[in-house]
Amino acid sequence: MHVRTIQSGAVLAAAGLALLAPAGAAQAAPTPSPGATPITRAGTSFLTATEIAAGQPVRVDAAVGDYLYWSFSASAGEHHEITAAVSFPKSRSGASTWTVEVFDGLRRRQACTAGAQTPTADAAAGSVSLGCTLRQVRSWAEPWSADPLPGTYYVRLSVTELPEQDLGLPTDVELLVTAVGEGSRDDGVLAAPLVPPTEAGTLLDTAAVEPPDGDDGFLGWLPELGSRWVWSTVGGILAAVAGVVGFGLTRRPRRR
Repeated sequence: MHVRTIQSGAVLAAAGLALLAPAGAAQAAPTPSPGATPITRAGTSFLTATEIAAGQPVRVDAAVGDYLYWSFSASAGEHHEITAAVSFPKSRSGASTWTVEVFDGLRRRQACTAGAQTPTADAAAGSVSLGCTLRQVRSWAEPWSADPLPGTYYVRLSVTELPEQDLGLPTDVELLVTAVGEGSRDDGVLAAPLVPPTEAGTLLDTAAVEPPDGDDGFLGWLPELGSRWVWSTVGGILAAVAGVVGFGLTRRPRRR
């Protein structure tokens, strides 16, 4: 009787797990935010990374061999999950290995705790799915650690191994970054987010620059005193004078 009770309990537990598994899988599947505007572009480097928000879907037409970059902001206490899918409209000659990488504002690569970060797609496969789940963003950390901190994060999608003849083939890329905030349990505060300085200079149109007042006429086109043209001209004149003086001193007078 006791054995039958244990067996019945095991069967009921297994049935309960079977019923809960689909529900858990459905909840774990990331979905875009309602009403979010899709992003249809990607950057080619860290400096040109396209900014996206959590829950904002990305759909980009790219080519095999391109490096695609996106950036998003992360706050303390958030868990981020990056999911991507690459579709191949045309057949390929061989298998290819793809990778999705995440970097923080200091260009430090962040570890993935789950997800297919470097899957391989066979030549006959029509698509490949990638994923990366980041650690919880902390509110502060030691300077020597690589813990995720609040700031800007970068996502890079690329192919690492493929036949050379497949370079340039068209692909359809879909990407989504989801964030779940659970609140930070750290008692510290980060002084400033990890955002790289991107204060680029302003290019001046030299053709549109007007000379200051008082430099019109003959003096307007003269070079500055420290210009190399001034010193080159002065050096040439001094060299010519020294040559003439030296020639006059060394020339012997003619005898009558």
